[in-house]
Amino acid sequence: MAATATQSKAETPMSITEPNIHVELTYDHLDVVSIMNRVRSPKAGAIVLFAVQHLSYSSYPPLALRTLLSIARSMHSTHGLTAIALIHRLGTVPIGEESILIAVSAPHRQAAWRAGEEALEVCKEKTEVWKLEVLGEGGGSVWRANRDGQGQEGKVVGGEQVGVEGEGVGRRRSSMIMDGERDDR
Repeated sequence: MAATATQSKAETPMSITEPNIHVELTYDHLDVVSIMNRVRSPKAGAIVLFAVQHLSYSSYPPLALRTLLSIARSMHSTHGLTAIALIHRLGTVPIGEESILIAVSAPHRQAAWRAGEEALEVCKEKTEVWKLEVLGEGGGSVWRANRDGQGQEGKVVGGEQVGVEGEGVGRRRSSMIMDGERDDR
């Protein structure tokens, strides 16, 4: 199976596509309809989309893409998915815009939900994407690994509210969309 890679202006691969698998890093606004179309299939009884919102993200794309591809391959085979697409946005992501989209399709809803939830957790745990939290009212800023509440120093961030660069204070939110119905968490 040969993978195809799309090149950015800097000649760094920013997406990899294999049969029924797509992973991507982008500085552009995330298109929910486009990613859902990547996993749509007459074989699929369910399509699940996870979207997490917030912050400013940086990565080393060649390594992060390989990790995303490994996660997608694992989810595809473990959960018997029809297709999977993972896209993580880089740069400053304003409050209210998605920073990660995970779309999966499967013959049965339960497999799609499990795969989507697991893919999100594994992406946060393993993908080489870092986020910059700018704290409000003179609190400075800190780079954190892309895990909930874990800093590079291993400290847990207290509370749910964090500052966003240039945006004041915001709240992290994830959304799951299944066949167009939204379930905000």
